[in-house]
Amino acid sequence: MNLSNLQPAEGSTHNQNKRVGRGEGSGKGGTAARGHKGAKSRSGYSKKIGFEGGQMPLQRRVPKFGFKNINRVEYQGVNLDTLQTLVDNGIVTDSVDFTTLVANRLATKTEVVKILGRGELKAKLKVSAHKFTASAKAAIEAAGGEAIEL
Repeated sequence: MNLSNLQPAEGSTHNQNKRVGRGEGSGKGGTAARGHKGAKSRSGYSKKIGFEGGQMPLQRRVPKFGFKNINRVEYQGVNLDTLQTLVDNGIVTDSVDFTTLVANRLATKTEVVKILGRGELKAKLKVSAHKFTASAKAAIEAAGGEAIEL
């Protein structure tokens, strides 16, 4: 072994890239295999997401319709059967307020709660929430409870 026949160990190197822009003699000098002119031949070129070569991009061609109401209030719904489950498990006895709902992870402290009418409520509860559906309010009052809007 001498300096003229040194080579890396078998399988230790993986680089098989073209060495472009290293002189005319290499066959990949001059334009460095990028062709002549145009955006792709320039340094620093990166295609924008959705760019279609100057053609009007799809996301601008497709018609938009409707609108998004910026003042929409998104309520966290809690059903009557969920409240009945809390009573059955002995978590609540006479009243359900916002702090109770947050403590039982039925809502987070930043959410606005609406009581919905799915299921039936047998217990007499004093329920306080931000909103009630008509059917939920009727069911709570039919069970002898009270619906208080915050």
